Amino acid sequence: MSVRIRPVALGPSDVVLERRAEGTIYARSPHPLAAYPRAMTGLLSHWAAATPDRVFLAERNRHGRWNTVTYREALASVRAIAAHLLRRGLSRDRPLAMLSGNDLNQGLLSLAAQYVGVPIVPISPAYSLLDREFGKLRHIIALVTPGLVYASSGTAFGPAIAATVPADAELVVGEDPPASRVATRFASLTNDGTDPAVEAAHAAVGPETVAKILFTSGSTGVPKGVINTQRMLCANQAMIRAAIPFLAEEPPVLVDWLPWSHTFGANHNFGIALFNGGTLYIDDGRPLPGQIEATVRNLKDIAPNIYLNVPRGYDALVPFLRDDRELARNFFSRLKLLFYAGASLPQRIWDALREISLSTVGERVRMTTCLGSTETAPAALFATQEFERAGYIGVPMQGVELKLVPIGGTVGGGKLEARLKGPNITPGYWKRADLTREAFDEEGFYRLGDALRFMDENDANKGFIFDGRLAEDFKLATGTWVNVGPLRTDFVSRGVPLIRDAVIAGHDRDYLAVLLVPNLAACRIVCADLAADAPPAEVYAHPRLRERLAALLDAHGQAATGSSNRILRALVVEANLSMELGELTDKGSINPGAVLHHRADLVAELYADPPGPRVITAGGPV
Repeated sequence: MSVRIRPVALGPSDVVLERRAEGTIYARSPHPLAAYPRAMTGLLSHWAAATPDRVFLAERNRHGRWNTVTYREALASVRAIAAHLLRRGLSRDRPLAMLSGNDLNQGLLSLAAQYVGVPIVPISPAYSLLDREFGKLRHIIALVTPGLVYASSGTAFGPAIAATVPADAELVVGEDPPASRVATRFASLTNDGTDPAVEAAHAAVGPETVAKILFTSGSTGVPKGVINTQRMLCANQAMIRAAIPFLAEEPPVLVDWLPWSHTFGANHNFGIALFNGGTLYIDDGRPLPGQIEATVRNLKDIAPNIYLNVPRGYDALVPFLRDDRELARNFFSRLKLLFYAGASLPQRIWDALREISLSTVGERVRMTTCLGSTETAPAALFATQEFERAGYIGVPMQGVELKLVPIGGTVGGGKLEARLKGPNITPGYWKRADLTREAFDEEGFYRLGDALRFMDENDANKGFIFDGRLAEDFKLATGTWVNVGPLRTDFVSRGVPLIRDAVIAGHDRDYLAVLLVPNLAACRIVCADLAADAPPAEVYAHPRLRERLAALLDAHGQAATGSSNRILRALVVEANLSMELGELTDKGSINPGAVLHHRADLVAELYADPPGPRVITAGGPV
């Protein structure tokens, strides 16, 4: 029986290959990238003239109603705010830093600064609200030397401001100025008229102008600032439109929670709305218990025509889509495309979305994804073809050249390392020439840090499959390489619903083991004889659950082909992963390196001989 797929225009997927004698492969699209604007802020002027009354940004107020800003209103506010920023002497060396999360104020401030060539520095709110030592925030503030710092609430961000923001940086707050420091209210920045200096400064903004500095952090190191130029942002949006042509035919409507301190939410999603004259409804929910309900409320109210999320976000949303027909009907009513990024989407979530779509609107909505990073603005490869499996990431986008460098079997397990070149690639890291040099090879290609392989060795037009993060792969003590990415994806897919995620251990060890990130609600169902409010530790120690997890190790081991993919021990991580320690990102994805570093005691427990009472071994519970 054929399944009807909702029509959506996607771009071409053909690829031109060049193979060098030493094994290096170059891949690119044969289609030239269309011309793009010199700066994203020019698009605000364009849409304010073309569609002045269309809503650009919206957020819920404290009464639950949508506050909206049209393109005409946004341009007027941006020009007024920009005049204030110029008078305060903000510049490339005195940029605008923002401590709080997505809101209308931050959206307008961001555009105002960029309108006159002032870089913005959106900083993860977790660095202010969860890290009580403020180490990462202090490092960022010292590195970028902001001339102005914005926070939505002077009360909530007061301790972070007091600890890290220097006296010569002006403080602007949305509300609740802190008692201990003079602060400007955001509303006062919007009450000016036009200023000729604003348009003069705007005319000087060009492709090389630094638009923003986005900070990424490794597993344990300090964050590094990725320079994002106007060329990067504009070129990448032109690439995205070429991959998703319907964006030019139908103004996109987004309901989006992804943080603007990260490239997915800030560059990709915010950029899609602005570049294509669309509307972005700021979702005040999160894919967490007690917060996903806000997302559900918003999606009952607003029907998106493109929906972009991370796997954890879809995972949290699926149960509500299954149980709430009103939600499902509105969500799928005009949805053209589902998009995920940030991690592999488990097959069960993929299947659930297809099933709900078919049962609700009688059509299956296409799912797609892309591959990239903060350094690539972010999209670099895009899946324009229909695909059925996690890990497929498509072909190089128009304007991007992909270089695949073979890594020898004794060094990298015979993998192909991905490197990228194009107008969407960062020029480097803010005030870190050493990191910039390390990031590029001798031909100027950015080292992405991922491995790829062909979907079909005989047909490059079928695209590429993600083959793991090179930094996550490791050797066992035997010298055997472990391809962590696919192993983790396969193991987690077998472990649902009892586990949400997993972290593979085994570097320089004799065998593989795993730290399990549990789904407490599902685990309680297995242990039905326990009280509903039994402590988590009691649930995880229950014999029936341990038997189920041991059976998972056995089932996974039966499909293993050797020591590189056979997991012999497991341990449940009973305490929640920490955003403060970098174990979780703002997007809800896991940083395996940080988990292994901060949970070194659990790793030691996994490999203790004999194993302790909490360790689960293949062949049955200990």
